[in-house]
Amino acid sequence: MAQEITKLPTRDFARGQAAHSTRATNVYRPNSDIYEDENHIVLVTDMPGVAPGDVDVTLEQRVLTIRGRLGVERPEGYRAIYSEYGEGNYERAFTLSEDIDQDHIEANHKDGVLTLKLPKAERAKTKKIQVKTA
Repeated sequence: MAQEITKLPTRDFARGQAAHSTRATNVYRPNSDIYEDENHIVLVTDMPGVAPGDVDVTLEQRVLTIRGRLGVERPEGYRAIYSEYGEGNYERAFTLSEDIDQDHIEANHKDGVLTLKLPKAERAKTKKIQVKTA
């Protein structure tokens, strides 16, 4: 029988910016996809295992920060002898352009996937210019 927990690295993670970070847990960079249409940018971020109440989205000085706290459940009465799943939280930051209407951003969380709908500001939308004939 194994005597210690064995952890295999399965994801890239970022620790605090400073070498003297006081964080007690790993912080993972969640995978994200970005889509665009005429009126919106849509940002889809995977945070498996994160409950909707444990998602935090903030916007400060054009920096959109996404955080997810992950509560780990272990079977009661058992001790871990092998673990591939890295415990930790999620964090990702994006710098928004001035072309995003920051007052109307929408967020939705379902099944561990956070979807943000970022509307484009009116000045950023493509405008059709009528060409007149003489």
